[in-house]
Amino acid sequence: MTLALGVLVSGSGSNLQSILDACSDGKLDATVRVVLSNKPGVFALERAARAGIDAVVLSHRDFSSREAFDGAVVEALRARGVDTVVLAGFMRIVTPVLLDAFRGRVINVHPALLPAFPGVDAQRQALEYGAKIAGCTVHFVDAGMDTGPVIAQSAVAVREDDTVESLRARILSEEHILLPAALQWLAEGRLSVDGRRVRVLDAARR
Repeated sequence: MTLALGVLVSGSGSNLQSILDACSDGKLDATVRVVLSNKPGVFALERAARAGIDAVVLSHRDFSSREAFDGAVVEALRARGVDTVVLAGFMRIVTPVLLDAFRGRVINVHPALLPAFPGVDAQRQALEYGAKIAGCTVHFVDAGMDTGPVIAQSAVAVREDDTVESLRARILSEEHILLPAALQWLAEGRLSVDGRRVRVLDAARR
């Protein structure tokens, strides 16, 4: 099936760009219906404009609660026919209001090998811990902080001379590969979820 994506962003949108590029190159069976940011003026909105995609800004500061904000997000997504939500650098914890509206169809990319280093600044967490292997995770979103079932992970060796910036850049390159791939598996109906375990089925076994 062709996914109808709503991509939620808070920053530069490089993972959004990886999705747009994969769609354009025929590697991802999807269309981005809307890009929604909780912050005005971020470069992700410019990326959406350049691609001719509807862009919406909903500042979380304009709402009295996370639930009220997520209700407005759901309304904007449904109005544009979205069936799958991607958190691509979206710096907000989502609530059951969003998760229930798109049950089993909310996906996040996180710059760590979960369950290690959840939350913000995962690359710095990895360096300060002295981890030798870092990486990124694509996972289904649940009500916790980066606790949903893992779809796929990609490892990155931590170098002796790494800084937060250099490690972030190498992990981000892996994110740009892993996120579109995981979305394509979803589009192909190849993801089987059994509790917390997610299997990627062979194409012949779909």
